[in-house]
Order: sequence, then C-alpha cells, then structure tokens
Amino acid sequence: MVLATKLVLVVRDDLPAALAVNAAAVVGLSLGGRLPDPPAAEGKDASGGVHAGLNPHPVPVLTASGDRLRELHDRARAREDLITVGFNEVARHARDYDDYLTALAATPGEDVEYVAVAVFGPRNRVTALTKRLPLHD
Repeated sequence: MVLATKLVLVVRDDLPAALAVNAAAVVGLSLGGRLPDPPAAEGKDASGGVHAGLNPHPVPVLTASGDRLRELHDRARAREDLITVGFNEVARHARDYDDYLTALAATPGEDVEYVAVAVFGPRNRVTALTKRLPLHD
C-alpha cells in the first residue's frame, strides 16, 4: 500500500546517540498529536491479546547539519500543506515547559538552533525537502 502522505524525522548530525534518540522521540510525539488521522486500527494476536494501533507510515530518521535543519524547518513551515515540528536547544536545556516558554520568548528567531525537525504532508512535498538527507546510523 502506497500512502499519499509521508513523514520524516530529521536529527542534527552531531548529536550523541542518546540525544538523537531523545530528539527523534520528542518531535515524533509532538507530530503525532497534530496528525489529522488517528493511527491504524488496533490488532489482535492469535491469543486474543489486543495491541494498540500503530502509525501506518514508515518513519525514517534522517540527519542534517544544524544549518540544514534550520533551512528544512523554515521551508517546511512556509508550506500550508505540511505539518512541521521543531525541537530546539532552548527546549532541550529547559528544566520544564514553563521555563522553555519563558526562555523561548526571550530568544530571537534567528538564534533558535534546531536539534530535530519532523515533517508530515503530501509524499512528493516531503520527499522534495528531504531526499538528499542520509539515514541516521
């Protein structure tokens, strides 16, 4: 089954593995809450156990430099047909969400450094923005 939509998670290429996994989880969870359709239906195993429905999209985790992440974020946000979530250094260093919001309000947009970006939308639009980015290894 080929889906008409696509999602990707892109993490900064210089992050240690633990921070990259955390960043991917943060943008993935944040994106999931914004998707227009619910996950796929719940499934049952052969013993009758019920398993929660999962996102039907493949979820590639790609990497990019900090500059490329900013470019991706800005280009994706400019498109009304894409849902874009950015995780930044301001959020990563905040002790709680209120601290994040306060620090973000004091940070000029050009000083926000992205740690990860998630993009969802029409397959061709997402592919055009991310096709040259390598998979995280």
